[in-house]
Amino acid sequence: MENQSVSELLPREKLLLYGVESLTDIELLALFLRTGTYEKSVLELAAFLLKECGSLYHVINADYETLGRFKGVGVGKFTQLQAINEMAQRFSTTQFMYKNVLSSSEDTKHYLQKLLHWRDREVFVVLFLDNQNQLIAFEEMFKGTINRVEVHPREIVRQSIKKNATSIILAHNHPSGVCEPSLADKEITEKIFTACQLVGVNVLDHLVIGHDNCVSFAERGWL
Repeated sequence: MENQSVSELLPREKLLLYGVESLTDIELLALFLRTGTYEKSVLELAAFLLKECGSLYHVINADYETLGRFKGVGVGKFTQLQAINEMAQRFSTTQFMYKNVLSSSEDTKHYLQKLLHWRDREVFVVLFLDNQNQLIAFEEMFKGTINRVEVHPREIVRQSIKKNATSIILAHNHPSGVCEPSLADKEITEKIFTACQLVGVNVLDHLVIGHDNCVSFAERGWL
């Protein structure tokens, strides 16, 4: 193994030697697929799925009707990918509970950026907090397209009341990588702020996540 170049290593060997961060999307997906077909190795199958679906995000979130039409992806692989997707979402939620990522605004921004910057569709998340600013729940409430997401303030208010939240933090990503808030971002934030005020829920911040940084509405004095 010492004489092998990095490019010659199998994904599992590469992970053990250099860490999981060293794996490409193809190699990471291949680890979960585990096997290929008679015509394609597992790496070739992973590369094919990424090309056909467009990204790792789309492969993981594809339904069975989409994935099942590809040779080599049956019920077993589909259910495994679905389980991985659900586990990743639950892991993201529990990290807020156990890693104290709300200990400072910088920690919160850093974690949300890590969580959302890679998504290739807009995702709008809400952090629900109690009167001590401790996290009650973290939810991906709305999912959209590459350049917009439809957000319903009434649903955010409803969930805040249901969870007995006294404050919330909003966040969403810009798949373009540019984190500068749009006019639509400002308008929906104002609508959410106004709706939440009516029921005594404080909107502490709205973070817009780009590829390398993020913008805080609170820091700009917009809240």
